[in-house]
Formats: sequence, structure tokens, C-alpha cells
Amino acid sequence: MDINVNIEGLDLEQSEIEALRPEAAAALDKLWSGEMDMTGWVKAPIEQDEEELKYLLDVADIVRLEAELMVVLGIGGSYMGAKAAIEALPKQEHGIEVKFLGINFCTDYYREIIEDVKRKNTILCVISKSGNTMEIQAALEVLRPIMEQKYGSKEEAAKRIIAVTDEKSGRLREEVNEMGYTNFPVPGNIGGRYSMMTPAGLLPIAVSGIDVRELLRGAAAAATSPLWDTTGTDYAIGRYIMHEKKGKAVDVTCFNHSRLAYFGEWMKQLFGESEGKEGKGLWPATLQFSTDLHSMGQFLQEGSRIFLETMLIIDGCQDEIVIPAGTFKGMTIEEMNDIMVEGVIKAHRSAGNPLIEIHVPELTPYYFGQLVYFMETSCAITGILMGVNPFDQPGVEQYKAEMRKLCGLDGK
Repeated sequence: MDINVNIEGLDLEQSEIEALRPEAAAALDKLWSGEMDMTGWVKAPIEQDEEELKYLLDVADIVRLEAELMVVLGIGGSYMGAKAAIEALPKQEHGIEVKFLGINFCTDYYREIIEDVKRKNTILCVISKSGNTMEIQAALEVLRPIMEQKYGSKEEAAKRIIAVTDEKSGRLREEVNEMGYTNFPVPGNIGGRYSMMTPAGLLPIAVSGIDVRELLRGAAAAATSPLWDTTGTDYAIGRYIMHEKKGKAVDVTCFNHSRLAYFGEWMKQLFGESEGKEGKGLWPATLQFSTDLHSMGQFLQEGSRIFLETMLIIDGCQDEIVIPAGTFKGMTIEEMNDIMVEGVIKAHRSAGNPLIEIHVPELTPYYFGQLVYFMETSCAITGILMGVNPFDQPGVEQYKAEMRKLCGLDGK
């Protein structure tokens, strides 16, 4: 694993970390044992079925040949992982545009997508285990008639709808069986926020032109890294100590790369939904540097001491830009980025902020796959150390129940 974590900025005694390593190792063993529900993601990168992957890539090839646009209907884990990867990673020339609907009930946002669907040759990808998620159901009920009108019949529209859903049951599975949609199963033992390396994430990512084999290869490298037997769990341990022992309430993850903005949104769901239970958990926040240094940087430097700061740093880039003239003549933009990061770390440490550094060599599919797996595992370990189940989300279900009542769907 090439992800490098430095927790020296937490100013912890080595004995504090060492004392928790056996518990963290036991949590990791628990994840790998399969004794916990919803841990299928742990071995997924190294147990990838080659035949299933080839079928997925073949479908992605067909989509790219036949369409200009894929609209993914999903919310939460049904879209965040894919969108994070698509925004972060370079695309191959054969990729097509991927947009997302079902992520809100904003009328203006809907109008923009509808106009795109009317103008462009479109494939819909509906991602929902049950088919009952209201945001996704409403989006499909809006777009399906448009597709039917555009392509002339229900049958022709059905040829342009792909479903990722429960293998056996649910509203969407019934529709798949009736209409004959191309479909992929949602693994029953993997929750949405841990599903980037399943068809829910891999199909849109592949359609966009990203090398998903490299993504999976990176995740597999992280899964099998010997670092988990030594320092691999230190990020989880550090976060746990900061929350449980040092009273920190907020974990601010700061990026030095603008293309990680939606990766931050994915992280917020991953950590927020996994840890935020039973009155516990670090509130996950994200900032982009240097942009947010001129706004929230003031709070980080002089505000209340409620937070842990995590610097997620991409160390390298391709095709560097040299400043040709003026004060910074001869320097590259990447060198300026490095100087900014170093200055931030020094300033914020001098203010007394506990700070973790996470270094990623470069923003490629391989290293991104490592980063995703590392974050998923670290999050799950932290949750177990906190004494909560990292794989359920009972609080989310409450708003859904209230919405169904207000829509007159209670009990349906």
C-alpha cells in the first residue's frame, strides 16, 4: 500500500497508540472473518469474479458506442462513489458523459437533466436495492415516459435502461423481470456507502472512461498490504483517541487537489453514516485548500478547539505548469501547492490543532483504489472501536418513514 499516514501531529505518546493496536487488530480480524453482516466489501477487490467483470466491461463498451449520456438514478451510496471517482480521475478518450438524478428534489436540477435526455442519445442506469427509495422512484417515473416517447415505445426504452438491484426481490427486480432490462445484482452483504467496487460504482465509472481494472488492482493492493499488521490501523486509532479521549467533535479533512471535492462528499457519507450513532462519532467536514484558507482557514487558526484536522495530500502530478515570469518565475504550480501545504501544516500546528497527514503519490485509478479501500477499512475499524455498528443507518430510515407517511404511502 502506497498510502502514507503520519500521525505525529496528534502529539500522542507512542504508548497511547500501542495500547490500542491489539483492539484495532481484533477489529480488522473481525471484518475479515465475515462474522459481521455487510462486510462483503472487505474481500471484494481480491475475490473479483473475472467473468462478471468482463460482462460489466462489455456492457460499458456497448453503452459508450450507443449513447452520448448515461444518467444514473441513485442516492447516497448508489451514486456518491461513482461520482467521486468520475470527478477525481482522468478519463480515456472513449468515455461518455455521466450525470446523476435522484439525488435531490430540486425542480431546476430536474429540468436540466430532462433537457439533456431529450437532446442526447441516453442510457438510464437505475441503482437501488429495493426500488422503493423515493428519490430514485420519482426520478425513474419522470424519465421513463420521456424515454418511451423519445424512442417510440416501452420496449425500445427498456433496451436503454440498466438496473443494478437486488438479485431476487423488490420493486425494481419485478420491473427488471417484466421489462427485460440489462441488469446487475447489488451484493446482499455490501451496504451502499461501501459499494464503489461493485457494479453500483464500477459500471458508471467504466462508462465514463476510467480504467476500473486499475481501480480494483489498487484496492486489492491496499487490502493485502502488510502495513495492516503494523501501522496500517494508526489512522483509525488516532481518530478514535481524538474523539473518545481528547474530546474532539469534528474531523475536518482538507484537500490540496480540487478534483477531490466530491471524494470529500463520499467521505462525509462514509464516516457520518458509519460512526454517527448512539451519541458518538466525529462530525465529518471537508475543505479545499487553498480556496478555503481565505474563509474557514480563520476558524481553523483561531476558532474553538473542537476539531481534528486531516490533511489529504496528493504528492505528485503530471504535466507540471511552470510560471514563466514575475515574482515566482521558474517555479511550478505544483511547487506552490507544496509550499502552501507546508505553510498550512506549520501554521495550524502552531495554533495547537491536532493534525494527521495522509499522502497519496498521485491521482490515478490505481492509487485512488488504494485510497478508497484504506478509508473504508479505517472507518469501519474506528466505528468498531467506538462500540457502534459501522454498517447500519437506523437514523436515515426515520426520515424515509416520515416522507412515506406524508406521501400517503405508509405501509405500502
